[in-house]
Amino acid sequence: MHVTDYTVIADREGFVAACAALAAGTGPAAVDVERASGFRYSQRAYLIQVFRRGAGVFLFDPPAIGDMSALQDAIGGVEWVLHAASQDLPSLREDGLVPPSIFDTELGARLLGHEKVGLGAVVEDTLGITLAKAHSAADWSTRPLPPSWLEYAALDVLHLIDVRDVLEEELVEQDKTEIAAQEFDAVLNRPPKPPREEPWRRLSGLHTVRGRRALAVARALWTAREEFAKEQDVSPGRLVPDRSLVAAVIADPATKQDLARVKEFTGRASRSQLDRWWAAMEAGRADQTLPLERAPGDGLPPPRAWSDRNPAADARLKAARPRIEQIALDLRMPTENLLTPDTLRRVAWAPPEPIDADAIGGALGELGARPWQIAQTAPVIAQAFVDSVQDAGDAPEAAS
Repeated sequence: MHVTDYTVIADREGFVAACAALAAGTGPAAVDVERASGFRYSQRAYLIQVFRRGAGVFLFDPPAIGDMSALQDAIGGVEWVLHAASQDLPSLREDGLVPPSIFDTELGARLLGHEKVGLGAVVEDTLGITLAKAHSAADWSTRPLPPSWLEYAALDVLHLIDVRDVLEEELVEQDKTEIAAQEFDAVLNRPPKPPREEPWRRLSGLHTVRGRRALAVARALWTAREEFAKEQDVSPGRLVPDRSLVAAVIADPATKQDLARVKEFTGRASRSQLDRWWAAMEAGRADQTLPLERAPGDGLPPPRAWSDRNPAADARLKAARPRIEQIALDLRMPTENLLTPDTLRRVAWAPPEPIDADAIGGALGELGARPWQIAQTAPVIAQAFVDSVQDAGDAPEAAS
């Protein structure tokens, strides 16, 4: 017996009726997505929850429904309210669902300085309602979905519009309406991250593998697992965990039977797909294109190394960082929401010339900072950089 009114939509007839009801509703639409991360290879939506005042809560089953364009038509002209929107937008886009504008309750709470910004905490802070967060890590590709899971999913959107309204009032009180608008727009329009050049290097435990040939074997095993996981739509780690692939590389078995005898080589597909893994190991051993021991990258050195590598940059960073932290404190928001640490580090490492507020602002903009962030931080960073030179007695900068 559920206490929340919701309708599960898993066929075309129900879908058309639900879309008509949502189109006739009023105000913004609350939207949430449940995936099967950790269970499935894909990040597709296995449940999409939508609430709109005057319409109610609908729980859509995208795999069963298929074409979701009628839902886009129904709510595609109003603001969508999401919690931690950056997590859900890619899955929604896969189903052709794209909001014209968003209100992100998690991001809004961050900008307002709320201590805890999980959905349950924000609902409790703003509305005094306690949500049971029991199924967030569930396998949402399960069918049929248990009633307790559906109840949980419905509650994820039922209160979002009310939360949005409370947060909007707080944003007005703190004079952060424009800040929030720019941040929401940045989340909505952020381009997808380019794929990693060498994603296999994210294998947990890879740092224990020594030698380029062994790395080639690790790369081949990772690729074989990735291809099989995609084919089966199963999370790669559920087939063979990272630690098992690394154990196989380190064991360096001479034969397929030796591989089968590696105790640490576990996982539900470790033996059933033994031929696949052995073929990958042989391919890695025969590969003529050996990976480098360390991946090349454009990342900066860690700040602890700056005093030796680039003393002037070290001085700039040390002068600017506490001032940025103070602005964030004055604005009652986390420092990383005012300006990401990486952005500050990059400007400190290679500042524009001349060092003034306009030039610093231009550099921050090129790195993706929003106008409000530039207005708050560029003058302060410029002054900090100038002060760092004076404090160092105009010491010459070391070569970078």
